[in-house]
Amino acid sequence: MLRSKVPSIVAKRKLLGQTDNDENQSFIKCVGSNDDDDVRHNPKRSCNTGRTALISIRNSFTFRPNLKLVDDIIRERQSHDDHIREILNRPFRIPLKNYTGSYRSLGIKLSGPRRPLFDPGAPNALILYEPPPINAQEKLTKKDYQVHVVVDPVLCNVLRPHQREGVKFMWDCVTGVRINDQFGCIMADEMGLGKTLQCITLCWTLLRQGPEARATIDKAVIVAPSSLVKNWYNEINKWLGCRINALAIDGGSKEEIDRKLGSFIQTIGRRCCQPILIISYETFRLHTDILHSGDIGLVICDEGHRLKNQENQTYIALNQIRAKRRVLLSGTPIQNDLLEYFSLVQFVCPGLLGTSAEFRRHYENPILKGRDADATENDRLRGQERLNELIRLVNKIMIRRTSNILSKYLPVKIEQIVCCQLTELQRQIYKEFLNSKELAKVIRDDVKHSTGSRGGGGNASLVAITFLKKLCNSPQLAYDMIMENKEKKRDGKNAADLDFLLKHFPNDFNSLRGRQIEPTLSGKLKILDTLLAYIRHETNDKVVLVSNYTQTLDLFEKLCRARNYRYVRLDGTMSIKKRGKIVETFNDPNSMDFIFMLSSKAGGCGLNLIGANRLVMYDPDWNPANDGQAMARVWRDGQLKQCYIYRLLSTGTIEEKIFQRQTHKRALSTCVIDNAEEEEVERHFSLSELKELFRLELNTKSDTHDKLNCKMCKIIGQQPPADANCTDDLTVWYHCPDKRNLVDQILKRVWDQGITYCMHQKSHIQKDIP
Repeated sequence: MLRSKVPSIVAKRKLLGQTDNDENQSFIKCVGSNDDDDVRHNPKRSCNTGRTALISIRNSFTFRPNLKLVDDIIRERQSHDDHIREILNRPFRIPLKNYTGSYRSLGIKLSGPRRPLFDPGAPNALILYEPPPINAQEKLTKKDYQVHVVVDPVLCNVLRPHQREGVKFMWDCVTGVRINDQFGCIMADEMGLGKTLQCITLCWTLLRQGPEARATIDKAVIVAPSSLVKNWYNEINKWLGCRINALAIDGGSKEEIDRKLGSFIQTIGRRCCQPILIISYETFRLHTDILHSGDIGLVICDEGHRLKNQENQTYIALNQIRAKRRVLLSGTPIQNDLLEYFSLVQFVCPGLLGTSAEFRRHYENPILKGRDADATENDRLRGQERLNELIRLVNKIMIRRTSNILSKYLPVKIEQIVCCQLTELQRQIYKEFLNSKELAKVIRDDVKHSTGSRGGGGNASLVAITFLKKLCNSPQLAYDMIMENKEKKRDGKNAADLDFLLKHFPNDFNSLRGRQIEPTLSGKLKILDTLLAYIRHETNDKVVLVSNYTQTLDLFEKLCRARNYRYVRLDGTMSIKKRGKIVETFNDPNSMDFIFMLSSKAGGCGLNLIGANRLVMYDPDWNPANDGQAMARVWRDGQLKQCYIYRLLSTGTIEEKIFQRQTHKRALSTCVIDNAEEEEVERHFSLSELKELFRLELNTKSDTHDKLNCKMCKIIGQQPPADANCTDDLTVWYHCPDKRNLVDQILKRVWDQGITYCMHQKSHIQKDIP
């Protein structure tokens, strides 16, 4: 190998910028320059001569590079690389002009003028706290001045006007602005007004801001029914996304739950990576030893009417939590009596209404006495005076908006109370039972029980009431109850003797009840069957069927199978995860499901069934809140079609009396909670009338209407006020003894199947949007 081709020599030559071609050209040029003349005269000779010379030179010449020059270039390159490396390895310098601090303080808030987290002057800004004005000089000299508290624009821009008002009200309450040294409130908005979003906004603001330019609280606890824990978690993620990480506990072993709760309680300040805990009432009660061990900035109780009894374990467990800021959510604060209402107020604002004995003596007794239909004028005046005093005090810590607010966002809802005639079989069994020795014994035991006896009258009354309610639903349910009691007696158990009623049933009824359904045996079931047929044939609407009894849902299933209706069913046996899936499927416009069967006890709260726009309340509940919760499932945000609510009552029976009791409770709730100036809820029923449960009114189209003392129907042609709605008193509803004034064309076609009376009213007047 030639020395010039050695790799080390080639590399050095490349550093000098030389190539093999340059070397050859210089050699050829050097050799050819000796014989220029011969080349010009003899080109062939020049080629041969040059070739020979080149070969001889290559054989004898060795290339010797300038090593001194190569070393200089290498040193220069190394020096340049060192310089670049020095530049890149210099310590980090804060890229701020005239910055004198240390990089070690990066990420630490430095002392400086306070300022709000969000701009209070921005368009649509919701300001929860506005500090006293100060001038520029005071800002320079004072370091502890207060700043604005402004809702995060991410939430502020989606809040509706009534929700902005609700957030501001709750902020004032939990910060002690409305009542000195009280830090709680009740959010009593009706269903569908966005209580969840308002509470998320309040919680997020408290966790990040405060008048002192720092967070007001470091952690919050949301307590909800187990079916709503996941819903709260999803709502927080929906509105806040990755801005916050909530801890939802809806299952797991005791050790795992204890570990999570312990970590939540022990972590404080900025180190709390999960500052919101979502937990069910049941889980909270089982882990109070951990949850009571640390301070909580805010506690929110969803479906707060669960705390209506101060003696139950849930109330006691929650009341001992170390949290002075308390928010209670309930669309129905009053469900049965004023003492339950006192319990809710006592939970959020202890001592505001005194003790329970003081409240009963000063408020409850005068108010109820003054509202009785038999009250004297003095009793009424005294009751109204105490009522106004209670309202003024409670309105400072409770905000209540009705579903009328939704009228600008939702289509019209038509609510209808439909009285259904009993069949001949139902009427015979009903009368036979009322004249029986069994019922006489129940009434006799009830009298003893009410005068202080410890007999079992209360249980006997419950059996009698349950039997009559099932008879109104269907004689098939009454027959099942008779046979169950017969089997209990055969086994030696204590049960009511109802065998004497079996003579009214056909001989083959036992074989019939297990296989199929006979709608013609029940007045309500016959009307429901016809109603569903017309809806199915003439519309594309979906229907929600609600009942208090799972046995009634079993009848609905048989009816759907007989008529080939596609249906889904939700009751207490269904898991929480599966509930969400079937609701989502039913609400899908492309779903073929026609009927959603719902147990009011299992699924009344939190379900959104806007896929349907017709709802049938098949039987009434003693608690108007349960019926109200169930009826609110279809008329909610997202509903696009006009809604129809059917409340079926058997004419003259115990069902009408239960509904009358609901009216009394709802009137009590209205006078305390929904009170409005220049409005008075009329006193319809005396308490003695409400006790007359075991009586069948045969000669009436509607016992409820008869007891209204309706003045409007006495004047021919008089109509309710144009602005009346379905939340108003029944006296300003439309009263229809026949089908001429019905607005629901489907119900008008069903009328002849056994409807005796109907009262209906709209939710609002639909306004056309230009």
